[in-house]
Amino acid sequence: MDETMSAQRPQIPQIEELARILRRYKAGKAHLEGRVVAAENWWKLRNAAEERAESSLADGGFRSKSGWLHNVIVSKHADAMEAYPAPVILPREPDDEQTARTLSAVIPVVLEQSRFEEVYSDAVWAKLKSGTGVYKVVWDADALGGLGEISICAVDVLNLFWEPGVKDIQDSRYVFHTALADNDLLCERYPRLRGCLGANSFSPTRFVYDDAASTEGKSTVVDCYYKKWERGRSVLHYLKFVGDTLLFSSEEAGAPLYDHGLYPFVFDSLFPVEGSPCGYGFVDLCKNAQTAIDLMDSAFIRNTMVGAMPRYFKRHDAGINESELLDLSKPLVAVDGNLGDDALKIIDFRPLSGNYIEYQRARINELRETSGNTETATGNISQGVTAASAIAALQEASGKGSRDSSRTSYRAYAQIVGLLIELIRQFYTAPRCFRILGRSGAQEFVSISNSALLPQSQGNLAGTALGERLPVFDIEVRAEKASGYTRLSQNELALQFYNLGFFDPSRSEQSLLCLGMMDFEGRDELMEKLRALGTERQRLLLFRELALALTRKYEPDRAAELESAAQDAQAGQARGRLNLSGAPGESGRVAVSRARARQASQPEAGR
Repeated sequence: MDETMSAQRPQIPQIEELARILRRYKAGKAHLEGRVVAAENWWKLRNAAEERAESSLADGGFRSKSGWLHNVIVSKHADAMEAYPAPVILPREPDDEQTARTLSAVIPVVLEQSRFEEVYSDAVWAKLKSGTGVYKVVWDADALGGLGEISICAVDVLNLFWEPGVKDIQDSRYVFHTALADNDLLCERYPRLRGCLGANSFSPTRFVYDDAASTEGKSTVVDCYYKKWERGRSVLHYLKFVGDTLLFSSEEAGAPLYDHGLYPFVFDSLFPVEGSPCGYGFVDLCKNAQTAIDLMDSAFIRNTMVGAMPRYFKRHDAGINESELLDLSKPLVAVDGNLGDDALKIIDFRPLSGNYIEYQRARINELRETSGNTETATGNISQGVTAASAIAALQEASGKGSRDSSRTSYRAYAQIVGLLIELIRQFYTAPRCFRILGRSGAQEFVSISNSALLPQSQGNLAGTALGERLPVFDIEVRAEKASGYTRLSQNELALQFYNLGFFDPSRSEQSLLCLGMMDFEGRDELMEKLRALGTERQRLLLFRELALALTRKYEPDRAAELESAAQDAQAGQARGRLNLSGAPGESGRVAVSRARARQASQPEAGR
């Protein structure tokens, strides 16, 4: 009996084995951790320490810390935030169209409630500096008073550990996420830890903080995620432990952690490398040029100081009062005996050649060209370029690197939205209400639950059940708000379309042919509206012809008047408004014709 129960009990990984795997994973990413810490030091303009580690010119003197590389990262971060993403959920089945529209309206609200813009900014900073930004998308069961809500946060890559050599984090056997916590707070939440917390058994690599951050009285809490094959599919399980004490196990709880079966981590790398989900950033790319620029700056400043403060050779028996010689406030300097020509001699000073300055400028240009942070990208246009089209072309070309980086962030964003949809599918068991902005900009309230996301029955065919269909959606990512220049060019394009008559319903076919050859934001929506205008115009023309035909048949004396008015309206030269209601504003001829028609149809009306 005991053997049967033991065989049915899930095989939970041993804490000692997991701790050994965690240390092996940490050793495998030691090079990455060193590079990330070095990149952060550079970002904080502490490159003097890095230069001494890499250069033999560690003379302990003045070292320049210019901000060229700092400016590159700041500019790229501004580009990324200007292209802040927004999701558009598209259905794959006609029956899911309403659900897709609801998700498109609700997901931005969920992201806003999770302060995702701040999370996105932090991840982009890490991506630009060290090459990788990491997101964590989980379900916080304690949020909203126990109702639970989706939580998204940026993850420090130094606290995340995966199997060395994998390109995709989903291919790792285990994934560990560590965090420091105070021992007293841990014991309050988990009483089983009382008396079990001693020396911290595992310490992840840390950044060089400005503050003296102490780890005394803290322990490392380890979240371990791992996958297993159960019932024909891969499922995700979760362990939490401190030291050798297990705090939670999803296998012991009897259910996988998340139904989607994926690790809740999304990596966004800048310049990818093989064999790692992480990439390298602008610090790794440009630190050589930045080092050369700072070293030359240091040499230039020393040379300037030497030229500004002359130095002298002084003979031992010159008899010169050194303090008075160095005190510029004293006009007289006392000497003993005769002062010979060789008693004091100024040291020759040779200013630097202009070639050195030109070489430094070349290294600065190298850094800017390598990083794509050229003058055009920062808004400085050459004086020789004055045409608006040429300026637009230069700005478009200079932004290719930033747009490519934004594309990689959009792919990571699409994965985040995909995890959001899966968490809504699993945990939104009760309807939840969200405030959104409708199409007209008015405030609206929508309710959403997972009922429309659960597997849907496909009915029966000849008495045979067709199974269930899981609603699946495609995720399209767009920039939430465009730059000022993009908005200006979009407005100018709209004015040009108006002046060229694109919005004239009578020319809708020609306008649609022309727009079909163009490519700009909102083109499809504009073509749909023009197509609707053209269709409406065709209907009006049909009704007009029908009205004329009926008038010729039943009121022939009014046909000429109606045809003339229609032609004037079509030509845009209407001479008067046609009034069919018999109001005082109609002409006498029309009134007479109306009276005759009434008398013919109703003879008693004329008596």
